[in-house]
Amino acid sequence: MKRPVILLVDDDAALRALIALRLEGNGFEVTAVDSGEAALAALAQARPDAVLTDIQMPGMDGMALFRAIHARDPALPVIVLTAHGTIPDAVAATQQGLFGYLTKPYDAPTLIELLNRATRLGGGEASADHGDAAWREGVVTASANMERLLAEARLAAQSEAPLLILGESGTGKEVLARAIHRASPRHRAPFVAINCGAIPAELLESELFGHIKGAFTGAARDHPGLLLAAEGGTVFLDEIGDMPAPLQVKLLRVLQEREIRPVGATEARAIDVRILSATHRDLEAAILDGSFREDLYYRLNVVGLSLPPLRDRREDIPLLAQHFLSELAAKYRRTLTGFAPDALEMLVRADWPGNIRQLRNALEQCCALATTPTIPASLVARALRDKPSDIRPLAEARAEFERDYLVTLLKLTRGQVSEVARLAGRNRTEVYRLLQRHQLNPALFKASDDPPG
Repeated sequence: MKRPVILLVDDDAALRALIALRLEGNGFEVTAVDSGEAALAALAQARPDAVLTDIQMPGMDGMALFRAIHARDPALPVIVLTAHGTIPDAVAATQQGLFGYLTKPYDAPTLIELLNRATRLGGGEASADHGDAAWREGVVTASANMERLLAEARLAAQSEAPLLILGESGTGKEVLARAIHRASPRHRAPFVAINCGAIPAELLESELFGHIKGAFTGAARDHPGLLLAAEGGTVFLDEIGDMPAPLQVKLLRVLQEREIRPVGATEARAIDVRILSATHRDLEAAILDGSFREDLYYRLNVVGLSLPPLRDRREDIPLLAQHFLSELAAKYRRTLTGFAPDALEMLVRADWPGNIRQLRNALEQCCALATTPTIPASLVARALRDKPSDIRPLAEARAEFERDYLVTLLKLTRGQVSEVARLAGRNRTEVYRLLQRHQLNPALFKASDDPPG
């Protein structure tokens, strides 16, 4: 079982080493840093299961660090070590989301118990019924943003609240929904996924709510429907934004009254399911144009999670690529070991408008056509149809920014270099050097009606 990870923040090197030693001896993995600024840098690279921070530090103190963490990741538990003089601040912070505080000198058993509770909440420890790794099976990530999302998902899984997953097509919304089901108290009951956009509108009602024999032509027997098939478990309504308006009314009734009425039936039946839904559409815009009910939106969106597109989690592309390569090698019974360096670079730099689904499809084509154990760049280029990358070298991007920035200032100042220098916070000599580098002539930006000279 994975050991819970604690981010320890303290500017006192001796105390930091002592606390780290004690935590490691009690089954925790410790990442130790000496400042709030260093803690934020560490959080950008990997998400721990809890943060333990001193409150009095030079620069960013523990309370400022807590506020910064809470703003970006409210599900991450933060505990502060405080002197008596700062107890009122810590008490006030607990009302804003601080997990807890301990006064110095701290009691070691109390600290360990507090961290154990924090890591259970933060998702660092296995639940009583199923392992920590099992619930997120299929989610491949090294992204700190994704780890934050997964922590929120695991917390939300413990409730019965309806949950709406937003994200572009191909980002893995059903994979996340299945993970939430596995982490929930309903994990031993069925998980039933329904794509509302893939079933013809005239059949969707019968598929969802069921029908009785003779309800319509061809209804030769009773059909319980998918909602009833998920009794005790979870129903995942994918592409909920494509649900026809009449069915939106019926689904709202299910959420409000916890019962369904099969097509042709005169009596309703009680039902016990949790509803998860997902869409790539902008439902708020759909409400404005009248294609989606506002009351249903708020019923479905009690808890909302937004999956980032693949282009915003590029650090996951090598992991996903290797994961799919292993999977596809087994499928095609091929010996495929990895990617040529330029092939992997091409994968990382690609735009991926179809997200993870497109990545898998591209790799499947590469695997099917590969003649060597290592996937070459030529096959990746073919799978991408030689689409150019949207990531440019840093120097190129910086040069374009500088040029556009200077052009904007020259337009604002009508070519007055002294004003450009003032607005940019640079001296005139440096500005002239930048203008020369980018071949920008200030005279071309002077207004045509300016007096000569």
